[in-house]
Amino acid sequence: MNAVEQKSDEMGAAFSILVVDDNEMNRDLLLRRLGNAEFQLASATDGEEALAKLRAHSFDLVLLDIMMPVLDGYETLKVIQSDTALRRVPVIMITALDDVDSAVRCIEMGAVDYVTKPFNPILLRARVDANLGRKRISDQEEHRREEIERNNVSLSEEVRAKVLEISQSQLAAIFAMSKLAESRDPETGEHLERMREYCKLLSDKLGRMPKFQSIIDTAFIDNIYAASPLHDIGKVGIDDSVLLKPGALSDEEWVIMRQHPVIGAETLREVDRQHPGNDFIHTGIEIAESHHEKWDGSGYPYGLSGERIPLVARILALGDVYDALTSRRCYKDAFSHEKSRNIIEEGFGSHFDPDVVSAFFEAEDDFKRVRQEYRDPEQG
Repeated sequence: MNAVEQKSDEMGAAFSILVVDDNEMNRDLLLRRLGNAEFQLASATDGEEALAKLRAHSFDLVLLDIMMPVLDGYETLKVIQSDTALRRVPVIMITALDDVDSAVRCIEMGAVDYVTKPFNPILLRARVDANLGRKRISDQEEHRREEIERNNVSLSEEVRAKVLEISQSQLAAIFAMSKLAESRDPETGEHLERMREYCKLLSDKLGRMPKFQSIIDTAFIDNIYAASPLHDIGKVGIDDSVLLKPGALSDEEWVIMRQHPVIGAETLREVDRQHPGNDFIHTGIEIAESHHEKWDGSGYPYGLSGERIPLVARILALGDVYDALTSRRCYKDAFSHEKSRNIIEEGFGSHFDPDVVSAFFEAEDDFKRVRQEYRDPEQG
């Protein structure tokens, strides 16, 4: 760095300029012309040195000679324009008066302007000031854009947090509504809590099978976990004389009871009509409507069979039956896990989806753990 450059650095100029020219006389002349403007000045003798300085320091403008050894102006400009970090620095080309065509070629390559030798001090200053002014505006716009992006990111995070907060509140409200529906049946206990865990366990095991890897992901598991408490929400539409009858139901009463999947699904469809596009509600509809369907088509309300039954409903169906078998009812004692397992095994391919039964066999220990962890009060 020469005396002119050092003086400019000490003065702390607003803009920094890199002068690149292999001719020492031309380089010093430019530095002197610009030094009076209190710029921060630096110089390089060829393109390679210029690129090294550009990558090491921040510059607002480059004055770049075309004809240089090692790396000429064309090659240097090409590198600058191909580098996302450097291309924001405007480049003014330096050319001989009789070689304007070369400068035009550089403009086409991305240079912002050119000056000719010998240097006219007024034109030089005018072009430097004009391009530095545009650079300042560009920097201000970039700063505003980055600030907007930061604000958008911050806002997005706040929105996500609020959505999560709202979602959690909605889930809590829906779970409370489901609990209210279940409370009409004095024998359900911790049924809803267990159902969520059973569905999560079965979904996780099924998701490891190649057949279901493209279907069961984190969102699937989250939705079935959240929506499983809605499976019997249609019971709110069943008359107490049927729902709470202690003995066996008559054929007419069974017709009424078997309407609860339809009632539940239609209730949730109304929610979906008012607030469409919610995957959680769609999952709830499938569960509520189809969890009493059977693999062989002998279930209700529509007699669906096989894979026509939504996967979430096939999963919940097994958990629901397991929970009923291992729970005490007014007409039976709670069955052991082993007895319940045998009954489920007997339903392989008839009542239950064979894949879901296989997943249950893999998750047996966890099923027993959940049954113990969320045991009903009367079971102690």
